[in-house]
Amino acid sequence: MSDVPHELCVAPMMERTDRHCRHLLRLLAPNVWLYTEMITAKALVNGDRERLLKFAAIEHPVALQLGGADPGELAAAAAWGVAAGYDEINLNVGCPSGRVQAGCFGAALMREPALVADCVAAMRARVHVPITVKTRIGVDHDDSYELLHAFARGVIDAGCATLIVHARKAWLSGLSPKENREIPPLEYARVHRLKRDLPNVEIVINGGFTDVAAVEAERGRVDGVMLGRAAYDRPMLIAELDHRRWSGSASPGLEQVRARALRAFVRYVDAELASGTSLKAMTRHLMGLYAHERGGRVWRRALSALGDGAAGLRGLRALVDARVADSCIERDDLDTMASPQLQYS
Repeated sequence: MSDVPHELCVAPMMERTDRHCRHLLRLLAPNVWLYTEMITAKALVNGDRERLLKFAAIEHPVALQLGGADPGELAAAAAWGVAAGYDEINLNVGCPSGRVQAGCFGAALMREPALVADCVAAMRARVHVPITVKTRIGVDHDDSYELLHAFARGVIDAGCATLIVHARKAWLSGLSPKENREIPPLEYARVHRLKRDLPNVEIVINGGFTDVAAVEAERGRVDGVMLGRAAYDRPMLIAELDHRRWSGSASPGLEQVRARALRAFVRYVDAELASGTSLKAMTRHLMGLYAHERGGRVWRRALSALGDGAAGLRGLRALVDARVADSCIERDDLDTMASPQLQYS
């Protein structure tokens, strides 16, 4: 699946895009690229690799995002990721958090382009799946277009197949990670220029996309769009975008998509509870499923009130039954539906 284009992607997000979240997003949007939370190469070297790399086959195409700055550690981590079945290995060169900077990786690596190129080359030499890089347009006052272009050229020459560019620079001090997602101005034109200058390189733009119109406006300017918090807080946005791009229609059928996804996710929850997963660890990702819609607040309150275990599962089934019935979706049609078949164009 590594040759699937990155037309629509959901960003790696710490404490959000775990395997339960990705399962839900895949049920809602069969064609998008999904990314794990960032996992440090050092954690894979020293930790429980099986637990950290676990994912379900339904998630394909799915990329493993790694954090690190040691070419040898990253190459080993990439090899473990490929052995686990991931379709792509992505290097984080964009996270500005103090914890990440203390480990000398993330956005701070933009100041060490030769090291980033060495990391990409080491992973490229070790695995057969695409190596991609997610970066910012610059850091602090090192934010000229010339530096961005040189950085991009260096990682591409080292073997980077796709460059994902968050169209904001990062401030390495003075701003929190949340502020770094909001305060530095978006400079989409700089990413568009990079694509014009590198026409044969797949360039994906990221940052600030919160509605269908803004995403659709990027067609023809770049190769794809990556959504972050908007996709998590309002998962039906990514469902609608996926539906528009691959079904050729706008909104008809989205209620059925959501209802079917809910039914399938309940079955997933049932299976995961049997293996010891907490109900809350899964249902927290459902909170935004009716965001900005009638009954959204009631939905969130009801989810929050669920217990755990078998009682919580019964409550979740009743809640989903009520929402589906309220949407006038036939239960028989939903219960006979298998998991969505992945389709790529």
